[in-house]
Amino acid sequence: MEAQHTMFVCTTCASVWEDGKRIGESGGEKLFQQLQREHQNWELKGSFAIAPVKCMSACNRSCTISFAFPGKSTYLFGDLSSELSEQEVAGVFECASKYYAHTEGLLPWAQRSEPLKKGILAKIPAPVVTAVEEAEMSVTA
Repeated sequence: MEAQHTMFVCTTCASVWEDGKRIGESGGEKLFQQLQREHQNWELKGSFAIAPVKCMSACNRSCTISFAFPGKSTYLFGDLSSELSEQEVAGVFECASKYYAHTEGLLPWAQRSEPLKKGILAKIPAPVVTAVEEAEMSVTA
């Protein structure tokens, strides 16, 4: 099976908690549902999955999403509204398209669309895989 690009969306972001239990629908769930609906109309829907994640450990910067693919840098964005405007949703998918198109997944600030120009939490470099490790992985696959 070929690896897919993935947009992860934290579904516990902007939760309301009472006595250790989450109350109602979180902001992250709302954001995931909104992005998931629009994902169905996106030209890259077959190549770029959208997946929920229970926690991305950026609670003080919610709501969060990330873009990931083996061999590319992973980006983590925060401070997103749980209810993006139509233009902001289009901006998220535009930025994801740029990530998809770049061989290393680079997203320079000036090339990012709104709302992902602000709120960058991390750019994690792709792991370096040696030729020996790559050969071992292909044998076990």
